[in-house]
Amino acid sequence: MAGRGEIHWKLRTAKGEKYELRAHLFGGQWRFSIRKGRFDRWEPLPQPSLEDWLRLLDAVERRIPRRLMDPQEADRLRRLIRKLFPEAKV
Repeated sequence: MAGRGEIHWKLRTAKGEKYELRAHLFGGQWRFSIRKGRFDRWEPLPQPSLEDWLRLLDAVERRIPRRLMDPQEADRLRRLIRKLFPEAKV
């Protein structure tokens, strides 16, 4: 089960491969990890895509009304996405 600062989601590539991603808030920074199967080890994902960042933002925004995340975290995440991907409309 995911903790307070941990968010999981699944994705499927264009080739049909399934992956599970995890974003973990640690020390004020989001760290991404990826694994292929349930029993595989989590591997660090050094450069998450824009889509990964947007999924994380969506998940954070959905947790705010339930008081599982601080509203300021969504604002901080939007600023970080704009910095990493200046062309993105967030």
